[in-house]
Amino acid sequence: MNGDLLINNLAGLLVVTSLLVIGVRKPKAAAVLYSLQSLVLVGIFLVIADVAHAHSLNEWAVSAFITKVVLLPGLLYWAFGKMEDPVSEKPEIKFVWIAVAAVAIVIASFEAVKSVELPLVAGLKPALAVSLGHFFMGLLCIVSQRNILKQAFGYCLMENGSSLTLALLANKAPGLMEIGVTTDAVFAVIIMIVLARLIYSKLNTLDVRQLTTMKG
Repeated sequence: MNGDLLINNLAGLLVVTSLLVIGVRKPKAAAVLYSLQSLVLVGIFLVIADVAHAHSLNEWAVSAFITKVVLLPGLLYWAFGKMEDPVSEKPEIKFVWIAVAAVAIVIASFEAVKSVELPLVAGLKPALAVSLGHFFMGLLCIVSQRNILKQAFGYCLMENGSSLTLALLANKAPGLMEIGVTTDAVFAVIIMIVLARLIYSKLNTLDVRQLTTMKG
């Protein structure tokens, strides 16, 4: 299997894991699945580093492993353990419609990258389509969840997509770029957890449907 094919196949796994993160009901399971997705992303970084001789991507891989595979899902897993709300675990949209929307996103993303003519990604258009589609997969996660803390995964999926885009189009960039991106993600998730904690302490719920009681 050549490098481009391996990268594209691993990118396909990102789509599968994103759908599982969005569709699984148990928030802790979503944290584990997000960690698995991030591990696949680390693998993509390492393959691109080898194929494109972009050694800085090895630094990206180390940074992504620490933040995306361990730290971010660990923070969310811990937060879900501290703030349990079984009622909010039921998604706003049925899984079958989430799957249909995911398929539509993938098709639209493939169509969007067809006209892209860059030698750097000539054989990696499927992976580029996945990186673009991850932004919309993140939006799908946000709008389909009733649990406000689980909506944080939408931001995390978007961030993984942006990291993949950078790895494909700017693989010679220094490792500090990925560190900067993932540091922003960590602080964003921490802020989301703090806000969710405040809401939970006041209303004893993480269900967005119940937040209307805060009006007035």
